[in-house]
Amino acid sequence: MKPLNSLLFVPASRPERIAKALAAGADAVIVDLEDAVAPAEKDSARAALVAVLDPACPVMLRVNAADTSWFPADLELLAHPGIAAVVLPKAEHAEDVAVVHRASGGKPVLPLVESALGFEQRLSLAHAEGVQRLVFGQIDFQADLGMRATEDELLPFRVALVLASRLADIAPPIDGPTTAIDDEALLRADSRRARRLGFGGKLCIHPRQVAVVNACFMPDADEIAWAQRVIAADAVAGGGAVAVDGRMVDRPVVLRAQAILAEAAVRKP
Repeated sequence: MKPLNSLLFVPASRPERIAKALAAGADAVIVDLEDAVAPAEKDSARAALVAVLDPACPVMLRVNAADTSWFPADLELLAHPGIAAVVLPKAEHAEDVAVVHRASGGKPVLPLVESALGFEQRLSLAHAEGVQRLVFGQIDFQADLGMRATEDELLPFRVALVLASRLADIAPPIDGPTTAIDDEALLRADSRRARRLGFGGKLCIHPRQVAVVNACFMPDADEIAWAQRVIAADAVAGGGAVAVDGRMVDRPVVLRAQAILAEAAVRKP
């Protein structure tokens, strides 16, 4: 599966920014019709977007939530060949995901888990028709629960989304954005934490965040070298007991080494 480590938002009301976003190096660009567009501008933003969508450079589209008056018009846009996948905000019901999937002509859907109900329905959403990955919208989630949380308090919710994704046999979930645009240290820490927890990528709100996120979600030189030593030692041992760097190597360790090398190979130029 194509890596989806970095997903960069661009407002649908600023279609001239889409080309710049596509050139920023993100694995996907999400054109946003929801939070980034004022209510009075929804229709004009949608019309402007249709004029610039390019099947040669498809983007993801974040539509408005299923319970809004703008949702039906958004659905009519989804079959456009310039749209590669759909991000559904405030996802709470598998039926809404299925509606989006069918309206798009079978394109992947990424439900945003942003509420208590959405979190409670995470397994149902993960198993819903057309779902490729779950996405954690931690900012809206905290608002819905009335939380005054640091990232530590959100840890169990993140782990639960990783678990739900694995149980549904879909790709690892995408973590929410780091809102501090100019704090590279925080972005790096957030990205590394997400990767350690089993997330597959992270939302970005500025092009400057893309390179950092991509680097954090890919194996570094030390990990690659370790994986190569494990695979080489396992080959010599023929599946028997062997130690690498003073630690026993068994089947799960070999599988992890293989996964690291596969990740590294995907990013090779």
